[in-house]
Amino acid sequence: MSLKNLMPLLAALACALTFNLVLIASAAADCGGALLGQGRVTQVVDGRTLRLTDGREIRLTGIVPPSDTTTAKAVLTALVANRDVVLRGDNDAPDRYGRQHAFVVQAGTDTSVHTSVQVELLRAGVALVTGTGLTTDCAAELTAAETFAHQAGQGLWASPDVIKNAESPDDILAMLGRFALVEGKVLSARQSGATFYLNFGRHWVRDFAVIIPRQMIGSLARDGIDVKALAGRRVRVRGWIEQRGGPRIQLRGTGQIAVLDRR
Repeated sequence: MSLKNLMPLLAALACALTFNLVLIASAAADCGGALLGQGRVTQVVDGRTLRLTDGREIRLTGIVPPSDTTTAKAVLTALVANRDVVLRGDNDAPDRYGRQHAFVVQAGTDTSVHTSVQVELLRAGVALVTGTGLTTDCAAELTAAETFAHQAGQGLWASPDVIKNAESPDDILAMLGRFALVEGKVLSARQSGATFYLNFGRHWVRDFAVIIPRQMIGSLARDGIDVKALAGRRVRVRGWIEQRGGPRIQLRGTGQIAVLDRR
C-alpha cells in the first residue's frame, strides 16, 4: 500500500483512538496480565507479529488480521517500528514456533491504564478478535474495539463481505484454512457422542456447521449460552474454516460465538 493511500487510514486511526477512552481505560486496567518485560521493535514481520532487538518474536494475543495482511502490517509498522514496547501476558513461554504471545503497549505510556496495540489495530479495522485465549476483561476490551470499527465502517468493515452468510456454504468454503466470521440461523442443535453440533442446513455433507467439543458446553453455559437451546436462534461465529463434508468452524473459546437475537 502506498503512503498516499495509507494516510487516510492512519488519520482515521488517530480519530478512533480518541473515542470512548473511558470504556477502554476501565477495561484495560484488568486486561493484559502480568508484566513480561519490554524491548525495542526491530522488525514488523506481519500484521500481528513483531521481532525485538534481542531476537524474540512476539505474536499479538487475541487478534488476527484478514487474509491480506498488507494494510495491517503497514498500520502496525506505523505504531511500533523502531520503538520500545512493554509486554504483558499470562506467561512468557514460547509456542511451538518459538513465538511469545503477549499484549503489547508502547513504552512510555501508563501501562496500568493502557491502550494496547491490539485495540488500536481493531479500532482501525485491520484485524479481528479471535475469541480464544482471553480473560473476560480482555475479551470485553477487544470486542468493544472491533464493534467500534464495525459500526464506523472502518478498514475491512467497509466491505459487505466481511461476515459470511451461513446459508452460502460455497462462499464459506472459499475461506478454507482462513479465519472468517459467519452469521445465520441455527436449524438444529444436537449431540453426537462427545461432540455437539450446530447445523445451519439440512445436508451434513454440504452445509455449514459449528462443532462444539463436549468439554466446552459448561464454559458456554457459564457465559450464558445454552447450546441445547440455540435451535431457531441467530448467531455469529468466528474461527478458522475447516472442511469435514461441508465447511465447519470448531469452537476452542467461548468468545467465538455470540447470540444475536434476544428472547
